[in-house]
Parts: sequence; structure tokens; C-alpha cells
Amino acid sequence: MAARTQISLEEYLRTSYEDGDCEYVDGEVVPKPMPPKSHSIVQRRLIVLFDNLSQTHPFHVFPELRERLSDVRVLIPDIAVYAGPEPQEEVPTSPPFIAVEILSPDDRVSYLMAKLRDYEAWGVAHIWVIDPMHRTLSEYKDGTLREVAAYHLPEYDLTVTPDQILPQ
Repeated sequence: MAARTQISLEEYLRTSYEDGDCEYVDGEVVPKPMPPKSHSIVQRRLIVLFDNLSQTHPFHVFPELRERLSDVRVLIPDIAVYAGPEPQEEVPTSPPFIAVEILSPDDRVSYLMAKLRDYEAWGVAHIWVIDPMHRTLSEYKDGTLREVAAYHLPEYDLTVTPDQILPQ
């Protein structure tokens, strides 16, 4: 990963990055790892799944959307799913219903865990971590990341299985 750069929130929010978007953590610009094909496949499948579900459920799915958790933190989940009204802000300041992180080989565990803690503290109801290389699904809840056989959304009586989203 490239070195981090210190800038203001305003400068970060008006900047586009040539090598993919970056996150903003405590005044530093933090590059996101470039994802491999397996990451993109999972991301596409989740987008299609939630887009199809939006025909019967109040879901709004966004890939790689900047999320403003605070004045010093803007994170970019691989997928953000809002339930209920669609967010009107270009950079939402209210938490999504689901935040999904899809692992890439260059992801750092310490940075991932910090992001998951931030999502939980912000009020994200469901925090999912998908590892396409190992074909595992995990959920972060109450400060713990644990592997699950499938994702359950009891609020909508929905289950998302590995076969629906993981590459074969």
C-alpha cells in the first residue's frame, strides 16, 4: 500500500483518486487494496441479489459508497445496503442496514477489525465479511467476528447462502 497522506475532510470529500477510492481515517487518506476477480464476482452477485430483492423489499444497494461516520472518519464498505428510504446525501451520514467487506489478499486484519468496530459503533445492524478465497462467510456482532453458515436477516425473513454469492 502507498504511504498515507494527511488532508482535511473537505479536501478529501472533493478529491477523486486515480488508483481507486481511498478511505479517510483521523485525517489520513488510506488507500484500499485493489481487489482480485473473486472479490468482484462476490460484489456483483450481492448487487444483483439485493437489486432483485428491492422489487419486494425496501432495499437500496450501493457498491463502494463513501460513508461519513464522523468528521474524522469516512469508510467505504464494498457493499452498503440501506433498508427503508434511500439516503439522499451524496456521502451518507446515517448507517446502512448492512455493511459488507469482501476480503482481498492485501487486506490487513488489524485495519479490517477497526473498520468492523467502527461500523458497529455507528449503528450498522448487520456487518458481513466474505472471504471468497476460503469460501467463508462471517458476521461481526458484539465485538466478535464469527464464521456463519449463511446470513440471516430476521427483520425480513431472508437468508443469504454461500451458493448465492460465492464463486464456484
